[in-house]
Amino acid sequence: MMIDPLLPDPQDPRLSRAVEGVDEHGQSKSISVIEERPLTIYLNSQEIVTAMTIGDHPKYLALGFLLNQGMLKETDQVTGIDYDEELEVVVVRTSGVTNVEDKLEKKTRTSGCAVGTVFGDMMAGLDGLQLPDTPVHTSTFYDLSYQINHTPSLYMETGAIHGTALCQGLQVLAYMEDVGRHNAVDKIAGWMHLNNIPAADKVLYTTGRLTSEMVIKTSLMGIPTLISRSGFTAWGVDIARQVGLTLIGRMRGKKFTCLSGQHRLVFDQDLSQVPDEEKKMRRKGAEHE
Repeated sequence: MMIDPLLPDPQDPRLSRAVEGVDEHGQSKSISVIEERPLTIYLNSQEIVTAMTIGDHPKYLALGFLLNQGMLKETDQVTGIDYDEELEVVVVRTSGVTNVEDKLEKKTRTSGCAVGTVFGDMMAGLDGLQLPDTPVHTSTFYDLSYQINHTPSLYMETGAIHGTALCQGLQVLAYMEDVGRHNAVDKIAGWMHLNNIPAADKVLYTTGRLTSEMVIKTSLMGIPTLISRSGFTAWGVDIARQVGLTLIGRMRGKKFTCLSGQHRLVFDQDLSQVPDEEKKMRRKGAEHE
């Protein structure tokens, strides 16, 4: 089944607004600033969390968050997802009774830029996990990097935001952005679930750091390869090696570093044919973002 790619809409008036200020010369200046708003997620009648988000794709975000936190299983039947824009609330409804009290009792604040939260045992679900050994060709990395860097995005308009793209071969299937990289990944997870998208032959590309949370979410989604323009955390690498995730960071220009899952790599790219990265694109890989 062919699905049209889901790409950012930087012209959506709900997601950013013009703010007046002055520059280093004291001259008047207007810039576009990303919006940030709360979204409260319910699972049936239980309030789960309030996330700070840019406000697009709230249903994907809520569903993906619940799946990635283990509060919903792939086999749970979702009967409805209701979004109230005025109340800024999403309610995910299931046919069966869910019990999330144990997970709600234990919270870990993560290193996400907008302060992510992981509920319950962070490692739950990773024991015995075997990711598919789908090979990945290094030639695709450079093509995907070029595509994503040249896709119109909120980042290019406003900055202060992270992007995550789900890719298959040379095709970008879905590209999500948010103030927190964890939110962007959750949106991808929700979109995949609602569209019955298999994970075995996919690659996840992100502009954010490769933290433990990013590695755990990608692994639990069943995606075998995670690529980032930014760097690694030691715990993220440890977990990736534990589950056999192919973990690639510092993907800029001709360069990348793989610290886990090297067995999937097929080195088929002639690096002499890869152009140097344009200066205007280099900020997307800034380590401090």
